[in-house]
Amino acid sequence: MIVIGESSSTRTEWTLVDNGVVVEHAETVGLNPYFLSRREISHNVRLELPEAFFKRRWNHVYFYGAGCSNPEKNKIVESSLVAQFKTPVTVMSDLLGAARGLLVHEPGLACILGTGSNSCLFDGQDIVRNVRSLGFILGDEGSGAALGRIFLGDVLKGLAPRELSEAFFSKFKVTPDVIMDAVYNNASANRNLREYSFFLSEHLDHEYVVSLIDREFSRFFERNLCQYDDYDKLPVAFVGSVATTYSELLLDVAQRYGVRVQKIVRSSMPGLVTYHSSF
Repeated sequence: MIVIGESSSTRTEWTLVDNGVVVEHAETVGLNPYFLSRREISHNVRLELPEAFFKRRWNHVYFYGAGCSNPEKNKIVESSLVAQFKTPVTVMSDLLGAARGLLVHEPGLACILGTGSNSCLFDGQDIVRNVRSLGFILGDEGSGAALGRIFLGDVLKGLAPRELSEAFFSKFKVTPDVIMDAVYNNASANRNLREYSFFLSEHLDHEYVVSLIDREFSRFFERNLCQYDDYDKLPVAFVGSVATTYSELLLDVAQRYGVRVQKIVRSSMPGLVTYHSSF
């Protein structure tokens, strides 16, 4: 039996797998080591996972997480999980999890469009090239954080259509000062921006909203996917809440760039179960 964890900055999906069959499934908060300490990660895992995950020592824990792209941060997560599961743990990036979950053993381009965004060229086993994401300040094009940042900027500068601005303030009951505080005085600013961005999904009949999303998805293609050789010849797959919420608009943009989208899914977990069950 193995445990697989797949974590964004917002949520972590967990499965307990026995010979390719999921016997337990659960969700906890996101476990990004850039935002949480070793103690906080351990605390969240122990308190939020069902007791079934701690009944005995499993063969292995495979954890794919946002923020798990360098040895120092990976050690924080690894030590936290070893302390809870008492089982060998391998910590890898959420991007590798997306690639294995989307493409399993097939070469292609794997893309994340969720709270953040990222992409990679996958050879069927490992990532062979990655155009750096750069995070929600310098990059993350097409992500929930980017959509939220652009929309909130337009609202606060009076550039968004009045009816949308009024609907936004009516829904969230916030003031400009509260928004500024949530963005500039909060370690989870990217998650706050993402939450605000889903207001757009309620107004897809508005030309402004369609144009904003289309423009930001185009930036993701220009600044990320188009940097890979033969991007228009390889299968491309997307995972994440933004990709699935705005899938029709995403497919429209992909078609303009001649990209063959193989799949758009909310979670990498089913593919990760298949991947790890193949060995």
